[in-house]
Formats: sequence, structure tokens, C-alpha cells
Amino acid sequence: MTLSQQVLELVGLKPEEYRLACDRLARTPNQVELGMIGALWSEHCGYKSSRPLLRRLPTRAPWVLQGPGENAGAVDVGDGLAVVLKIESHNHPSAVEPFQGAATGVGGIVRDIFTMGARPVALLNSLRFGPLDKPRNRWLLGGVVAGISYYGNCLGIPDVGGEIVFAEPYSENPLVNALCVGVARHEDLVRARASGVGNALLLVGADTGRDGILGASFASAELDARSAERRPAVQVGNPYLEKLLIEACLEALRTGHLVGLQDLGAAGLTSAVAEAAARGGSGAEIDVLRVSRSEAGMTPYEDMLSESQERMLAVVRAGREAEVQAIFRNWDLHSDVIGRVTDNGRLVVREGERVVADLPVALLTEAPTYVRQGVRPAELEALQRLDKRALPHVEPTEALLRLLEAPNIASKRWVYEQYDWMNLTNTLLGPGAADAAVLRLKGTRRAIALCTDGNGRYCYLEPRRGAAIAVAEAARNVSCTGARPLALTNCLNFGNPEKAEVYYQLSEAIAGMAEACAALDIPVVSGNVSLYNETEGRPIYPTPVVGMLGLLEDATRRCGLAFARDGDIVALVGPEGRELGGSEYLATILGRVAGAPPVLDLALEARVQRVVRAAIAAGWLSAAHDCADGGLAVALAECCVAGERGADIDRLAIEGWPDGVLFGETQSRVVVAVRPGDLGALAARCEAERVPFRQLGRVGGDRLRIVPWVDVPVAKLRARYERGLARYL
Repeated sequence: MTLSQQVLELVGLKPEEYRLACDRLARTPNQVELGMIGALWSEHCGYKSSRPLLRRLPTRAPWVLQGPGENAGAVDVGDGLAVVLKIESHNHPSAVEPFQGAATGVGGIVRDIFTMGARPVALLNSLRFGPLDKPRNRWLLGGVVAGISYYGNCLGIPDVGGEIVFAEPYSENPLVNALCVGVARHEDLVRARASGVGNALLLVGADTGRDGILGASFASAELDARSAERRPAVQVGNPYLEKLLIEACLEALRTGHLVGLQDLGAAGLTSAVAEAAARGGSGAEIDVLRVSRSEAGMTPYEDMLSESQERMLAVVRAGREAEVQAIFRNWDLHSDVIGRVTDNGRLVVREGERVVADLPVALLTEAPTYVRQGVRPAELEALQRLDKRALPHVEPTEALLRLLEAPNIASKRWVYEQYDWMNLTNTLLGPGAADAAVLRLKGTRRAIALCTDGNGRYCYLEPRRGAAIAVAEAARNVSCTGARPLALTNCLNFGNPEKAEVYYQLSEAIAGMAEACAALDIPVVSGNVSLYNETEGRPIYPTPVVGMLGLLEDATRRCGLAFARDGDIVALVGPEGRELGGSEYLATILGRVAGAPPVLDLALEARVQRVVRAAIAAGWLSAAHDCADGGLAVALAECCVAGERGADIDRLAIEGWPDGVLFGETQSRVVVAVRPGDLGALAARCEAERVPFRQLGRVGGDRLRIVPWVDVPVAKLRARYERGLARYL
């Protein structure tokens, strides 16, 4: 049977994939089966273009309890505790319905965490939008932030950190990446597996409706002028119901009656049942007439592909169904036994006595993969050429003030004040206080540090180096709090991988990430790939986002970024450098995206981070701040603004025009404030580790002076820094 191109596009299958499915089945799939195959063979669920590349990433370490392959990764943090983490995208839904797209993105990632048996304790995000002088981008930003704050605040989970970047390539295709972190005891970790013949498949939570149908396929296609018509593919969330699910599921897990737990996210019931059965090496049989529906006249096709939110699939030991259902009733949650685990390796869907789908589980979960030949974008050679001598001169103080109010650098207070980041009373360092959030692990002396990082502009100019820098900077931010980077979760946001240039970007970025992870001894324990981020054929910047977890052995030895004490010595740990390629200075001040990104010496990076962590643990530092966007001058200004103190920087070696020294983004650098009596010890530690070190000046006064180029009151720096977003919003 030959299907029309329109039908295949609707379910997200290519003609050759449809023929492959027919060959594997040795027959033609019916409508329900076609929808199920299309959903699980979508890029969003099947990872067709990325799975072969992702095998390059290091995923193992002695402290890794669960790597990729489950709903989230888990690592050992001592005292019998595990930290569970995962980041995912909700880009396309947020592009057409920003509030619900972002809200349900938060809901989905939270379910991934408590599905593992962990209590969610923190949220972070990484957001990308087009320039704020365009009304639609302001609308998208407002809707996304409102959706994130609404869902997280209602759940009582603090949103403790993240990043927001603005650039033209994200104008029609914003990126909304949500990260959640949870804590569990080792023995309470659970996997999403359907095993044990005869065990019950229990569907609990919201009734099933028509919202979100074909959402996975929608997330695996480019956006175009008709994308707004796909609003029905965007789910609608109910955080109050999800809060009940969190408590009920964690209580049910404690009974020992649950074999596995799986959330219903992309592809709904199809994905949940098939993936749980695949992990358990089993089969499943379900009856859609037992699925509670919120709308009349729903078909088996709609039942299997609905992405209605706040639903969980629990695999319950046979004979224990009533006890588990009683727990859910106590939390005012409805549940239905919709089927049983089988041993035949097939997913059989019935509508009463009628079989409406009968597919091998392996066919659904083993989507075809593609290994393509990438082509380096031809424009990179010209883009990377940068004659610094030909750059116009901009007065340094004016450049600094303009950078501080640029949306990419300016204070994000307008955003994070909408989040209740002190919920659960774990937050020791919250948004704006440090390079990473720090949360106590209650009942221990330890804390965890969390951040998200990525630089699409770097990756556009040189994807391998840009992705490696994303890993290094995220690790550096965690190290600046005193925490040792322990594991990461990643969200790989790229354009259409069927285009040779985009596939090159994806392949090179994963290679760069793998190199950095190996050099810094940081395993990748979970993640998400979001492709087809294009609108009318125009791709976003290649944007790999890193969510980093660090462990602080002594929470009292945490470090923030603020200059906190007059008389402390300001110093630079790491090289001085003058690299302007790909910098915020070039983009914001000179309007150019050009030059090669800064060179990254991973061995030096590891040594710099070791020095900074050791200095914080020894109590030598009162502040530590990564030199990143905007370079050294911006880092110094941010330390002054945060501490409401000035600094005299009179030992910085500058020859010629100072733009590279002040605003270049040379890697592996940290600005620190050190007690005068500990300066010698820090210098000796740097020398022992072969890390460049320079004393820059002292903390004090009410002005930032960088002799002889900058002299500006801290109050003026703060005013510019705080107004950056407010002037648009």
C-alpha cells in the first residue's frame, strides 16, 4: 500500500522509513500502528541522527549510579545519597504557545526525576530568544518566563539558576531547555522497566484527552508559516495535579509494590509502554477502553498518541494493585489498570475484544539511524578571519557600560525574581550571587553546585571548540563556588541534520564535548537532543547546552562572586590573553560575529580549576568569578556590582589599544579576591600547578578604576547593569 506524502508527513515518517516498517512487519501497518511507529521513529523519540554520534561521550565513572538510557542520570554524592539530574528541550511548543510550552516543559522534566524515585529539589533553565527590539521576541520571553515560574512555583520547587541569551538566529525558533535535579537514597532509586509476566500496568493521574497528539512529530520538524496551526500539539499543564503525583508516586514506591515507574511524555502511552517493556525485556498488552478519557468519542489512535500531561505509568506487582490504587486515591488521584506485562516481546493494543495494534516492541524502540557525511560550512573560513588592527577604537569606559546593559550580560533580576528560588530552604547561593547555584544536602555537611552554560556564537564559528568551551565553562563556574564538577547532562539544540552543514556542526560539537569531558573527568549521565530547530529553512546557531553538577564537601566553604571586603587583593588565576574572536564585545559593540573562538587548553583548564577549588577549600578567597562573556573588565565590574564595592586595578599589563585585554574572552581565567595574608600561598599553589597568576589590584572605594583606561563609579555600573532588560520589558 502506498500512502500519500501528506499522511506520512503528518505522522513524521519518510517514504523509505514507511517501506522499512512494512518490511520489518512483513505487512502494511494499520492507522493506529502507523501513528505509533511514526511517533517513536521521530527524531525527538528515536534519536535517528544523533544516536551513533552520542556513543562518543564518556558516560562512566566510579560515582555514576545510572548513566544514559533511563529517565535521568544518577550519581553518588556520599552518605548513601544520590543526585538525579536531566535536562530536556521544549523548543517548538514554546515557539507557538510560549506559556504552556515552557510550563509543560518544566512538568515533563520534573516527572523524569521523581520517576527515578528521587524528590525534585531544584530547577534550572537555559533560554534563547531573538533580539528584544522585536515585539514578538518580547512576547515569547514574557510567556516563557511566566510559564516556567507558574509551574515551578506551584510545585514548590525552587528555580535556582540558568542563562538567557539573545541573538537574531533564535528570533523565530526560541530555545527552552529545562533542567531538574532530585535527591534520593541509593536504595530508593527505581528504573522505568516493565518486567514480571502478569504484573499490572497502572495508568494514574490526569484523564487522557486530545491535547498534544503528534507532539513528538511536531518537535521533529522545521517550523514554518503554518506552525501556529500546530497549537493543538502543545500540551496543557496542571502543576497542582503534578504536585499530587509527586507525593503519591514517592509514597507508592516506598511500599516496594512498584516494579517500575514511567512518565507519559512525548508520544504518550505508546512511548511509555514500549520503552518500559523494552527496558524490561518483556511485552505488554493494554486495552484502551480502560483508559479514562476527558473527551467523548476518542479513538484508539488518539488514546495511544495523546500527550496529555500529568500522567504516569506504574508497573505494579500482580495482586498488589488494590493497595497501590488506595494510595493514589488518598491523594485524590484516579488510576486504571489498563493492561498487563507479557513475555512475547510485543505491544498489543486492544479496544475491548478487538485488536487495534500488534507490533514488536523492538520495532518501535529501535528506530533506524543515519550516519551522514558532514560538510564544513564554506563561510567559516571568511568568518574566522579577523584583522584586529582594522577594528575601530571604542572608548573603553563607554564600551564597558554598553556591555553591562547588553541583554546577554545585564542582570537577569527581572526574570529570576519571578521564581521562588528559596523554596525548600536548601538554597545557599542563589541567582546572581555566584557563578553557580549552591544547595545544601540536608542531613549532611555537603552541598551541590548547579549551573547551565552554552555559547551558540562560538559553536557557529567553530563547533568543536565551542562545545568544548561549553563544558569547560560550566565546570569552571561550578569550581568557582568551591565544588568539584561531578557529572553533566546536556541538551543539544541544532538545525536540520539532513543538511550536510548542520550534521557537521552536530558531529563536531559532540566530538568537542567528548574531548572536554574526558580531559576534565566529567561523565555525561543524561541528556536530550533537539534537532530541526529551523524556521523557513533558517537554522539557529548550533547550541549545545551543558547542565553541570558539582559536589562541595563542606558547605560552609562555599564562595560567591561579590567583592566582599575592603583591602582584599584582586588577582587573576589563569592567562591574561587578548582573544576577541567570537566575543560579546565584537557582537554588541562592533556588530560583528567573526573570528575564531578562543583557544582552549584543556590541561591548563583542569589545573586552573584545581587551584581555585583548593584555594576556596583553604579559606584563602572571598570571591571567585569566571572570566567569560565580556572578558576581564566585565568580570571585574560584576564583582564590584555584586559586592557594592569598588576596586583599583593598577597592575594590569596593557600595551597598545586595550580592547583585547579588557574585553577579550581568553579561556581558563578566574578573577579572585584573596586575603592579603594568603596571597603568597595562592601564588605558590599556582606556580606548583604551572598556572599563570597576576596580582591586579585591591578591593575598596566606590569606583572601578582600571588604570589608565576605566574610571567609573560602581553606582553607575549598577545602574547600567540593572536596566539592561528593564528598558525593553
